[in-house]
Amino acid sequence: MPTVIEQDRTTLRGGHPEARPRISRPLEYTGSLDTYQCQDLTPVIGREYQGLQVAEILHSAERDQLIQDLAVTISTRGVVFLRDQNVTPQQMRDFAERLTQLAGCPESSGLHVHPLTEEGSELGDQISVISSEKQKKGGGLTHQLNDVSRLASAGWHTDISFERVPSDYAMLKIHTLPQTGGDTLWASGYEIYDRLSPEMASFLEGLTATHDASFFHEEARRLGNPLRRSLRGSPLNHGEDLKAVHPVIRTNPVTGWKSVYVNKGFTKRINGVTKDESDVLLQYLFNLLTQNHDAQIRFKWRKNDMAIWDNRSTWHCATYDYAGTRTGDRVCSLGEAPYLDIQSQSRRQALSETQ
Repeated sequence: MPTVIEQDRTTLRGGHPEARPRISRPLEYTGSLDTYQCQDLTPVIGREYQGLQVAEILHSAERDQLIQDLAVTISTRGVVFLRDQNVTPQQMRDFAERLTQLAGCPESSGLHVHPLTEEGSELGDQISVISSEKQKKGGGLTHQLNDVSRLASAGWHTDISFERVPSDYAMLKIHTLPQTGGDTLWASGYEIYDRLSPEMASFLEGLTATHDASFFHEEARRLGNPLRRSLRGSPLNHGEDLKAVHPVIRTNPVTGWKSVYVNKGFTKRINGVTKDESDVLLQYLFNLLTQNHDAQIRFKWRKNDMAIWDNRSTWHCATYDYAGTRTGDRVCSLGEAPYLDIQSQSRRQALSETQ
């Protein structure tokens, strides 16, 4: 199991004493997944495994080693794709809990309960149903963004960054698909950080940003479901104030790499600068994300495929180019309160030192 973190706190910016990671250094891959066939889908993001079944790993004698190595792989590659998964929502919950624990999440972190999750849901509080039918009724983040933009790229986001303790990993299994369309894109926050000039990176590392999902109040009223105000997977995530302040650049504790951490869906303001300056900086960072297709991966789903990604270091965006039904189940685990270790490295820097 991960050891308790013992970093010099003078090197850390942000974070919270009650939600610190339990690992003292980045995790190392041990090779336990080498028996599975896999392929990196682009140079910077995405890996697909063949024959790896989440349900089988849960019952494996090497379960914890396999899951920890998978956590390292997900955090390193950003997103991992697993084809044709025979797994139940309960098994997804069990796997997500083990994944985040073995990756060193704080003792206080568990699985997230979305503020819009209906109490008494048949699948349980920790399962979010991702449904095109809900979108048609005016639900979801993409609906809110489309109210102000006709650009599909407006949908880029990282999950639940409005929480004081946001998501580390997310698992999504799509079980109902239209004949064509409905792809999902992911982009690497590591790569976007590496495209900043040293001067700009240093400047942004001194800033925080406000992430805000207050629009969920209106959505809860429209859907007729009360907002979940009780604990949402962490003692720090509760109440109806769906706002949080996080570093603009954060460190992923599993890899030790820096990533840009703002997103179109929830980041409203960079703090410590004027609104005009904030607008310019955010638009510049959003442009780096949306206009660099070589920092992205596009995944074409098949029935019962699963994606597992690291929300600390990626963004994702669904593609609403279909008329049929598209439905899946998602589980989000909670990691640490975002922080920046000013001594941490960029992805390129770290990889260059190992070659």
